[in-house]
Amino acid sequence: MATTEHPPSRMRGWMLQGLSDMGKRGGLTGPHAEPEPPHRGQRWWRVMCLTGVDYFSTLGYQPGIAALAAGLLSPLATIVLVVVTLAGALPVYRRVAQESPHGQGSVAMLERLLSFWKGKLFVLTLLGFAATDFLITITLSAADASTHLVENPHLTSTLGGHQMLITLILVALLGAVFLKGFLEAMGVAVALVGVYLGLNIVVVVSGLWHVLTAEHVVTDWTSALTVEHGNVFAMIGVALIVFPKLALGLSGFETGVAVMPHVQGDEGDTEEHPAGRVRDTKKLLTTAAVIMSCFLITTSFITTLLIPADEFKPGGQANGRALAFLAHEYLGSAFGTVYDVSTIAILWFAGASAMAGLLNLMPRYLPRYGMAPHWARAVRPMVIVFILIAFLVTWLFDADVDKQGGAYATGVLVLISSAAIAVTIAARKAGQRGWTIGFGVISAVFLYTTVANVIERPDGVKFGACFIAGIMLVSLLSRLARSFELRVTSVAMDPMAERFVRDMASRKIRFIANEPDNRDRAEYRDKIEQIRTDNDMPEQEDFVFVEVTVADPSEFESCLTVRGEVLHNRYRVLAVESSSIPNALAALLLHVRDLTGRTPHIFFEWTEGNPFANFLRFFLFGQGEVAPVTREVLREAEPDRARRPRVHTG
Repeated sequence: MATTEHPPSRMRGWMLQGLSDMGKRGGLTGPHAEPEPPHRGQRWWRVMCLTGVDYFSTLGYQPGIAALAAGLLSPLATIVLVVVTLAGALPVYRRVAQESPHGQGSVAMLERLLSFWKGKLFVLTLLGFAATDFLITITLSAADASTHLVENPHLTSTLGGHQMLITLILVALLGAVFLKGFLEAMGVAVALVGVYLGLNIVVVVSGLWHVLTAEHVVTDWTSALTVEHGNVFAMIGVALIVFPKLALGLSGFETGVAVMPHVQGDEGDTEEHPAGRVRDTKKLLTTAAVIMSCFLITTSFITTLLIPADEFKPGGQANGRALAFLAHEYLGSAFGTVYDVSTIAILWFAGASAMAGLLNLMPRYLPRYGMAPHWARAVRPMVIVFILIAFLVTWLFDADVDKQGGAYATGVLVLISSAAIAVTIAARKAGQRGWTIGFGVISAVFLYTTVANVIERPDGVKFGACFIAGIMLVSLLSRLARSFELRVTSVAMDPMAERFVRDMASRKIRFIANEPDNRDRAEYRDKIEQIRTDNDMPEQEDFVFVEVTVADPSEFESCLTVRGEVLHNRYRVLAVESSSIPNALAALLLHVRDLTGRTPHIFFEWTEGNPFANFLRFFLFGQGEVAPVTREVLREAEPDRARRPRVHTG
């Protein structure tokens, strides 16, 4: 009676939607098939709105942060921030978009500089800071949204004391949007950004009108500046010193690159040369930076001149909501409430761009390194994981915006600094001396800003270190758990190798696993004699040698290319290059079985030494305990014992 394959449950199918091997059994690629091709993409200005809900939403708290950090010098310090944005961060990320057009960003650029485990550990460290940046974006924005909600004059009496609960609900709602689908998130972002920027234009125009019509406001401000700081040079010096405290205004660039794959580009774009996508992403980055720069300067100016300094301090009515304060003060309660609703909505949804960045970045690295389960390639399970972590972060920081500021700034600055260093190296390799010097200066500025921020607020590094340690631990455990997984994505044989296999298919298919040494005649002759003696086999049995050369043992998945050779006019050899000897041998045996319909046999000699030490060699370097590991990989890949290739060890 034929057995019936049960399709996956509807819940599992929904959760893992997007994985192309859903419901399939067998095959040689194991559980590592690539996701289905993504949608065709969106116009660049729509994607800008997705990353802009993070970038533009900082207007909800940036003017207040600038006023607390720089006082009367807030407008001048903000101008320094804008100069660094337009002359530093923007050129850096336009170059990152050109060098890494598939959304991996500076992480991928720096990954190429280091190989083997050094490169993997370096990438995991950067991913730790990226997780810090993106996850804190989700929790901080939700916390600030709940602050605006709780401090609204009409809602304070009702919602006061429930900020933690409101923040958790907002984070959960964000996750629900992404569980529904990414395109829905894009549409929400476009609407929110359009309304929010429109309302901010009204607030800015109203504020500038009040500044211009009340002449004493400007004169009072300039007089107070002169009394407090003396001269222009002293003011510039103080503005430069306090600039690192305003670094939150630089958020959004890394996310802008991370969501690149969703930019539509041109009809003629290919994955290898997406020229239209790169061009439109540069438009996205430039437009967002220019819009934000205009708002940063004007909002810092009107809030500093129109709001009393005490109102910015904790407990003040403008603390964390300076523009909302002006909206209520000068445009009335009705408009102020509408502005509050818009601010709350965009701050809540600011986590959308961060979530998009996480969903684009993490699955590109961790599953490929074998450092995350297979389901980490699917969107919905990862959304649930990130939301649960966001719940924990919200609880640890008590849903407090100020407590999260240091960790947020550290994540932002580390990523921007790494991007600046990456493009400096790229320009140097391209022989572009002018760009190398320019990017080098920008790198120095961002490194200074990062160090200054770490010294000022070391909690950011501590929190980032926790994320890094967590990623390292989970990655190590995942890699251990998946050690015996078949991780060869495809097998390709050259004509000579296929000829060897077809010839053996008429008899018994017998391979000898050989670690290549001198590759002289004596090596192969002695190896055959040893295998015959150990297994008590007659002389007429013929063999084909299989030799695996380990390339990069830190890689988890790889394609297998098999090359046939005849050495010394007598010995047939299949030469393979892979990240792991046992996995390469298991994949080859399964491929030969499926190609010929016959069960292949492979012969080993036992590896000398301590079994535990040999397993560590396999885990780290792809060698070691080859025979039992090959058998275990085959056992997991082929549950049917009758169809499983045979492993012999003597």
